[in-house]
Amino acid sequence: MRAMSARRRATVVASAAALFIGTALVSGVGPANAATKPKTGGILTLLEHEPRLDHLDPSRIYTGRDLAFMNSFHTRTLVAYNPVPGAAGANLVPDLATNTGVPSNEAKTWKFTLRPGTKFEDGVAITCEHVQYGVSRVFATDVITNGPAYLQAWLDIPKDKDGNSIYTGPYKNTPEGVAAFKKAVSCSKDNRTITFQLNKSVADFNYLATYGVISPIQAKKDTGDKYDLLPQATGPYKIVENSKTQLRMVRNPQWSKSTDGFRTPYPDEVIIQFGLDEEVIDQIMLEDTIPTAVNFGGPLPTNRDKFFDDPNLAKRRMNNSDPYANYIAFNVKKMPCLEVRAAMYYARNAKALLDYAGGPKFAGSYATGVISPLVATDFAPTKVVGPGSADFMPEGNIAKAKALLETAKTKCPADYKKATEDGILIDARQSVALNDTIPINEAAYARAGIKVKYNIIKSGYYSTVMNPAKQSDMSGAGWGADWANASTVIPELFASYGGFNLSQNTDDPNYKAFEDKVNLAMKTTDRKKQAAMWKALDAEAMKNFWVLPTTFGKAQEVWGSQVAGVFFWVPQGNPAYGKMWINN
Repeated sequence: MRAMSARRRATVVASAAALFIGTALVSGVGPANAATKPKTGGILTLLEHEPRLDHLDPSRIYTGRDLAFMNSFHTRTLVAYNPVPGAAGANLVPDLATNTGVPSNEAKTWKFTLRPGTKFEDGVAITCEHVQYGVSRVFATDVITNGPAYLQAWLDIPKDKDGNSIYTGPYKNTPEGVAAFKKAVSCSKDNRTITFQLNKSVADFNYLATYGVISPIQAKKDTGDKYDLLPQATGPYKIVENSKTQLRMVRNPQWSKSTDGFRTPYPDEVIIQFGLDEEVIDQIMLEDTIPTAVNFGGPLPTNRDKFFDDPNLAKRRMNNSDPYANYIAFNVKKMPCLEVRAAMYYARNAKALLDYAGGPKFAGSYATGVISPLVATDFAPTKVVGPGSADFMPEGNIAKAKALLETAKTKCPADYKKATEDGILIDARQSVALNDTIPINEAAYARAGIKVKYNIIKSGYYSTVMNPAKQSDMSGAGWGADWANASTVIPELFASYGGFNLSQNTDDPNYKAFEDKVNLAMKTTDRKKQAAMWKALDAEAMKNFWVLPTTFGKAQEVWGSQVAGVFFWVPQGNPAYGKMWINN
């Protein structure tokens, strides 16, 4: 589904009930202090080392943690995930709509009827036209960037000769484009029912309706790119401050519990403090100096044992198998030589990096592709990379890497020179851990004669690497299924119409045949046959080395002694922030 959020752990996040049953190792999933009745009041504080969140605009949020946070407190969608512990947390529940959607026409038509009484923070009643307008914004891809791209691919809107939608969003459009959009996304006469006409059967379209790309926005309040700074609330909290130091939310008086069946706004205020040193955050947690705080990014690898070996902290921590497959994307346009890309994989010291990150206990396992084992129906080890593949060595297969480079020396000399003399430039998010892992990587690659350099991004990581003009040779990322089908993984990461194709692989000679197979898989309604296709495509993408897979991740969460009601929320792979309360 989405990119790993701003954390050190190994997007975007699977959401079917079956995903975690019997497969995830979850410690502390039940609500903290469950026997205590929740209290209202207090300030919930989340401590974050980055200077801001990637996005607040609901049309642009696409990381699991930020979706879990904003959809808990600020943004309502047509349907939502039930915020309860365990497998039931992956079940869809009505949110702004009265049900979870009504399909017809072989699931090419979907209808949602809005419940009465819902409002924006300024008191304006939410109507179908507001949802329709919110949907329209995602087509303005020059302004509204980084969000899911399913609507552009699925809505029944004609394409131009270049394969682009003839509708270009609400800011710059044509009468023909507007008419086509309003035919695909229409409102009933009473302005309460919205109907989506799709160009293909999508039996699980309603899962997309849990995202902010299908949420209401008032056209008169839309400020385009600047809407990201102060979006209007439809949930129980509204933003009153978005500064360099903090994001502060207070209760939204226009929100009504009678129209919201599952949100339980306990704190009086919710605050994210930005730009704090990661070590400082961990010490605050360990010493419990801010007992109402949550570490929003998870503890540093160097401090995990302190949290998880201390029995006194047993009620203030979680260690979970998360739904992310982590990888480093090759920018194929800048690294077109397959042999160089493969050499980068084999030269890497995966064991040293996994050990540094906490080993299997905390960091996860070596990845075999980009489909997580938690997407059980569609997962199989690719046997191309990682455990089960012939040439995989956790410490690195230097002989294999050198042989590949020797081939590249004559086959693609410019790429060989870049790798061995000029240096491969890697995009990385700034963190304390990066300072430790850079020397590990430099030493590992040097064994094969490869030079690497780093582009350290202090803020706005994904908005940088998803910009083709700014992306470097390689970019670290993580991805989890948007819901329990690899249709939300393989096309998103590798198809031309995908929303997160960091590999920029469309000029690769193997690309056309690959996308043809992706399109066939998307049309296949036999789930067993489709699953076999996704497994094969995962293996094919690895053979092409469009990405360098690293780990199937795990995540740790820690919080203060007065934060209660904490549990792991399956669909987002994060805590259910909206269920936390202050016990003081």
